[in-house]
Amino acid sequence: METAKTTTDESDVGIFCYISQLPGFRGILKQRYSDFIVNEVDNDGNVVHLTSLEVPPEIAETVDGGEKNVSNQIGKSYASEIESFRSLAGDSDALRLEAFLTQVTTESEDSTSISPILLSPSSDKANRTAMHNFFKENFKFLVTDTVDGPDASSKCIRVRLNSGGHNNGGRNSKKRRDRSDKPFDSRGSSHWPERLGKFLRFHLYKENKDTQEAIGLIGKMLGIQPRSFGFAGTKDKRSVSTQRVTVFKQHASRVAALNERLIGIKVGDFCHVKEGLLLGQLLGNRFTVTLRGVIADSEDTIKGSADSLGRHGFINYFGLQRFGSGSVPTHLIGAALLRGEWKSAASMILDPREGERDVVRKAREYYKESDDIEGTLRQLPRHLIAERAILQCLKKCPGNYLQALKAIPRTLRMMYVHSYQSYLWNHAASARVQKYGTHQVVVGDLVYCKRDDTARETSGVNLECEDLSYDEVDDCSNLDETPGTYVPEWKSTLVKVDSYIIALKETLSSFCVHIYQSSLEYHTNHLFFFIMHVMLTVNSILLVLLTIVNLMHISFIT
Repeated sequence: METAKTTTDESDVGIFCYISQLPGFRGILKQRYSDFIVNEVDNDGNVVHLTSLEVPPEIAETVDGGEKNVSNQIGKSYASEIESFRSLAGDSDALRLEAFLTQVTTESEDSTSISPILLSPSSDKANRTAMHNFFKENFKFLVTDTVDGPDASSKCIRVRLNSGGHNNGGRNSKKRRDRSDKPFDSRGSSHWPERLGKFLRFHLYKENKDTQEAIGLIGKMLGIQPRSFGFAGTKDKRSVSTQRVTVFKQHASRVAALNERLIGIKVGDFCHVKEGLLLGQLLGNRFTVTLRGVIADSEDTIKGSADSLGRHGFINYFGLQRFGSGSVPTHLIGAALLRGEWKSAASMILDPREGERDVVRKAREYYKESDDIEGTLRQLPRHLIAERAILQCLKKCPGNYLQALKAIPRTLRMMYVHSYQSYLWNHAASARVQKYGTHQVVVGDLVYCKRDDTARETSGVNLECEDLSYDEVDDCSNLDETPGTYVPEWKSTLVKVDSYIIALKETLSSFCVHIYQSSLEYHTNHLFFFIMHVMLTVNSILLVLLTIVNLMHISFIT
């Protein structure tokens, strides 16, 4: 099957085998982004759709009460505080702050129109710290941070209105250090209504945009960091997709107001929940796929292929989309990361590549020829998140490619490593099928069966079924569409064919094996869903393990 606008063939990523021996047929997948419709399926089996853009009345009422408290804070006189600030910062900054407070008071109903102010540049860190603390103590509805000044030796304090009225800690404060370890930006209103969950959950509908790009755009409009958001998995860019998203301590009315400004993105179906979404918290995805330009010997060939797919399933390969649509496959970048070749990995992300739009190609070529980071950032489109993150970090820390790669959002950064993991999986799966076929279970395979089928014998192999908790089986957390996968507790049984696989688990605890699936509805969620027949053999697992160990330069005794 052909995929529009791709320069990577299936054989390049280890896809060599088929279940069926039928001649098959050809068609174009994703010729239009609307040919690929993706709806997330939550853990309760509900298919996610966007049904309403309105804020539920019960949420709106609670928000109105909270906004009155903020208005009371903003409406009071701060004349004495401004005079104290004058002695700390000088006349010019005091006048800037006074004008800013006046704007906040008069335009508090439309906080999105109030732009931040920059105070005078200062190279005195102690003075800047005193000013941060002053705002923290006297203006709880304002937030301050430090940005680069006009020269390398100076910094400026930026002051902005925090619509949530939260109190921001200093750069080196314990709260800020603690935030770096959290999956979301923990800054939020200290006056959050008790009856509301701290996370706003909404349905995100997007067209021809990937999840990171859409969330980055929404975060920029709200003035919050991308890590404030949570989602269960990334969805294809070239598609029409709907998924659940959570954001920490944001009011539904503020997020809903973005619908008037967003293009190709809509948000709705708002509710507050106690916990944010984590990667992997989904049952799967439902796809509606349109193939165009279908070429086949006859209609019978198409019907026969579809019937074979329904009865026999397919080899559960990772498809081409897993490896990116550009001329530099993501698994090559992942391999460079695993080898610790930081500069090489950064170069592969930044270098010119075939098939991109002229504006992107020219920006990449400009950087390649000039090394002018500032000039490249002015040309580089904002949806290129990884490229911009690397360049912005290299601007501050020239030559520190490891730090630059760490500046890429974690979910996107891990995608490269997972892509290489998928590349290894495809090759191992092909080796398994080429050696043993797909019609029998062999020693070393793991077979997933339903609880009421545990007494059944399969292909002459004595299967010993035991009730195992999830903690006792292989951890699948590193093979989902995104890192940090959560796997729900399933009332099922893992069939153990060879006891050696359990010993191997201690070495391979993060490598969940799967190869053959009969489920069509949820087949792309790479966990344990309805896996019916053969699984990866011990020999193939060892081959993958040895390859990974060699890449990581780890020596061990088998």
